[in-house]
Amino acid sequence: MPEGHSIHRLARQLTDVFGGQRVRVSSPQGRFAAGAALLDGHVLTRAEAVGKQLLVSFDGADLRAGADGADGHRVLRIHLGLYGAFSFGGDASFVGASSIGAPRRMGESENGQDAGDDAEYTGPPAPVGAVRVRLVSDHGWADLRGPTACEVITAGDVAALREAAGPDPLRADGGHDDAAEFARLLRRRGVACGQLLMDQAVVSGIGNVYRAELLFRAGIDPYRPGRKIAEREATDLWADAVFLMHDGVRLGRIVTTQRDPHHPVAREDVTLDADAADIPDEATRFVYKHTGEPCPHCGTAIATAVMAGRNLYWCPGCQH
Repeated sequence: MPEGHSIHRLARQLTDVFGGQRVRVSSPQGRFAAGAALLDGHVLTRAEAVGKQLLVSFDGADLRAGADGADGHRVLRIHLGLYGAFSFGGDASFVGASSIGAPRRMGESENGQDAGDDAEYTGPPAPVGAVRVRLVSDHGWADLRGPTACEVITAGDVAALREAAGPDPLRADGGHDDAAEFARLLRRRGVACGQLLMDQAVVSGIGNVYRAELLFRAGIDPYRPGRKIAEREATDLWADAVFLMHDGVRLGRIVTTQRDPHHPVAREDVTLDADAADIPDEATRFVYKHTGEPCPHCGTAIATAVMAGRNLYWCPGCQH
């Protein structure tokens, strides 16, 4: 499932390539036809990530407060889930990642119309596959396939989403309040901390990969109850999430093994300034999907179990 860094990249790209423009909205598949009709021909003002939720506002809707759909302001809510992804294309001015979301393509490639194609842009291609939503401007297009959720909501709904969401490491400004709130939410319950990190009411945007890697980097047993996590451990965990997830936005890829002067856990062959495309998959993570392989630090076999409905990976030797 795409984690918070992908949703933030997606929100930024949608704003960059469609922001301030009147767009045509359709549902080639037909499943979102009614919602598309509400948005078609309106100005897309901005997109924003709230944890793993993508919110796209039309006709000046303020995503934080204010008008709802009754007076022409509308917000498109998308949750990509396990299979959702956007693909993009357009003319030379329409620059960005060609695909963001579930890995139908390996990684993301930066492109204009088609990775340097100089041909005149003549509009979007015919839809391929089950395209739930198509956005089209004068300069480009975006197709959404396979989302778990796709609906038009009001500003009141947006406010409720915000109220329910835990602090987001990618919205953190480095201040104390978010770290303290995360520590409070994590430490107030006796549930396993590995489960709590997947709870979007405790922390927004963390998914299965970041859960495993953050706990490994912190040396914390994923089965340790939240209330048994020391406050300093919790605030350090938050700081590492802020660092890793911001780096994920920068790279367009989760890489948790890079050398960081503020964190002792790293691989010597992965540096902060490495080109993400040059890092082989097996070198991007310490424990995630490394079942049975020796821990890079203590040699113990990496373990796997199911927690909160997802496969969990950890080192029984290092994490205690």
